Amino acid sequence: MLAYILRRIVGMIPTMFIVSILVFIIIQLPPGDFMTSLQAEVAATGGGQDAATLDALRQRYGLDQPFYKQYFTWIAGFPRGDFGYSLEWNAPVWDLMKDRLAFTLLLGGLSLIFMWVVSIPIGIYSATHQYSLGDNIFTFLGFLGLSTPDFLVALIYMVVATLVFNMSAMGLYSPGMQDAPWSLAKFWDLLNHLWVPVIILGMVGTAELIRIMRGNMLDVLGQQYITTARAKGLKERIVIHKYALRVAINPLISVLGMQIPKMISSSIIIGVVLSIPTIGPMFLRALVTQDMYLAGSILLFMSLLLLVGNLLADIALAWVDPRIRYE
Repeated sequence: MLAYILRRIVGMIPTMFIVSILVFIIIQLPPGDFMTSLQAEVAATGGGQDAATLDALRQRYGLDQPFYKQYFTWIAGFPRGDFGYSLEWNAPVWDLMKDRLAFTLLLGGLSLIFMWVVSIPIGIYSATHQYSLGDNIFTFLGFLGLSTPDFLVALIYMVVATLVFNMSAMGLYSPGMQDAPWSLAKFWDLLNHLWVPVIILGMVGTAELIRIMRGNMLDVLGQQYITTARAKGLKERIVIHKYALRVAINPLISVLGMQIPKMISSSIIIGVVLSIPTIGPMFLRALVTQDMYLAGSILLFMSLLLLVGNLLADIALAWVDPRIRYE
């Protein structure tokens, strides 16, 4: 197993190199560059900049260099932890990303925990009580969760919270707590606001996992070894949790690796709607302004999280199901 993990980690290096090339090409596909976007924004406000100033700025930031030179200048700093310089924010990319990326990972991790804690028990109940009233209710709620966009749920929450309960629905703190020093009151205020984006981010994934868990559990419960276990007189609780669940949960673990980058992509709209300091709004702004180093680095980290998530899912799958071997 250790050799398999090492092979996967070594294999990530050329994969990330190829991804970095594709990312840089995608970022450069729109016509113009950051200076073009900046000039358009200035012109929209009634101002303007002459061509000489724009050319000087392009030379300063290296935008007048060929494509391949810009790319190698960008990746040359990766071993030192230098991911380039944000043209719009006028600051190193890593300094801008690290806090928002950490909070995005925290929010995504809590959403994954919420998804698993809710979906597994409901999936087991729906499979063991097939076509019952509870199963029909959970099935309806599952399809409703799959068909409702997360940004719509965020908008509904904003309307209900502000108009019905007169609550603060924007940001992570109540008015007056944003700049307050850390204390137990501020931490409690953060928790009171944090659960909302966690549930909204995890809602679609929870509905998806419930359907997967229910279908797999029904397939496993029809297997012969489950019938044999029941014929031996084992308690139904042992049959379900010790024998059926360990096999039925395998696809959920496989899906786990795909959910990690999905949490980041979903945080883009949620962060914009609820004014949450995730990496999403910054990524969206970087794409609009063609801030190539910032947008490219965020895309690169999302790809890295996908690879790491799949590796962790494979390790967890081998741990849960001893029949799986990677050697």
